[in-house]
Amino acid sequence: MEVQIKHAQSLLEKMPKVKLGFFPTPVHKLEKLSKKLGVELYLKRDDLTGINVYGGNKMRKLEFLLGDAISQGAKHVITFGATQSNHAMQTATACRICDLKPILFLLSIVTPDENDLRGNMLLDKIVGAEVNIVSSEGKPIFEGLKLSRQQSEKRIRELEEQGHKCYVIPAGGASPVGTIGFISGFVELMDQMNKKELQLDYISHASGSGGTLAGLAAGKKLINSKTKILSFRVSEKPKEHPETVASLANDALNLLGMDKMVTPDDLNFDINYLGEGYEIPTEASTEALKLLARTEGILIDPVYTAKAFSGLLDYIRKGIIPEGSKILFWHTGGTTALFAEKQIIGDICS
Repeated sequence: MEVQIKHAQSLLEKMPKVKLGFFPTPVHKLEKLSKKLGVELYLKRDDLTGINVYGGNKMRKLEFLLGDAISQGAKHVITFGATQSNHAMQTATACRICDLKPILFLLSIVTPDENDLRGNMLLDKIVGAEVNIVSSEGKPIFEGLKLSRQQSEKRIRELEEQGHKCYVIPAGGASPVGTIGFISGFVELMDQMNKKELQLDYISHASGSGGTLAGLAAGKKLINSKTKILSFRVSEKPKEHPETVASLANDALNLLGMDKMVTPDDLNFDINYLGEGYEIPTEASTEALKLLARTEGILIDPVYTAKAFSGLLDYIRKGIIPEGSKILFWHTGGTTALFAEKQIIGDICS
């Protein structure tokens, strides 16, 4: 494994990149929950990526995305998400570090109050991002994001006619270049585990846009890891989504000069913990959030990591994950949602 890790690291070092986060992020064992559940449960603390206190996993992608933007001579960066998007906020923050101008097209699923901005919407304004609100028109998030992309085209034309080069990042940083960030994350984790002489049985995480999963799956393929990846869907997706994620993984591997292939059969999606939809908490996600906070003192967000964590807990309790297994949950950040609108937070205080 050490040989494969070093080879992967050498490939990743050749890609354009800017320094944004504090890596490697810690791996933290949840001692009390491990004992309670009868497994060895660890967290990968990507909520601690930095560079400000509200970092998250998107910084991994943005190191490569903004490295690519700068190499292309871009000065404006345009991206997409919901109004409380962690990706959008982290993009705006990262752009300021790199002297790039962030432009956000944010889908209004839960309508923000312009006179009482909360969570990531507040942070977007503080860092001075140009924010454009797009109505979801009651559509699923993946269809709403298409509307956002369409509305951005006019702004891109305006800027390009003024001589400004724009770099467009898909929602969640889910591009081949962004996916390399999570190939790097997987290699980083395996290096940490190798040094601890610890073999993980499972990696569990929340999956939205699919870029994180694409990177994890590609990283697993790159170094021939045997660890199983369990992906809990937290947003609605079209039926061709597994093919899209596999294609992202393969395009990223091609950028690294590798011809290894990820197929949809390599991906383990579970949509059973989504509930009524994106940004809508479930009873199970609320209980999972409170359990982690009240047992280990660690916070996760109400509708993203909490939904995935509720799925993981259910797998353990049902024996789908066997007793004694070594499991890592990838804490992708997003705790600013705890300060968002009531509809997003849910009933977490009882």
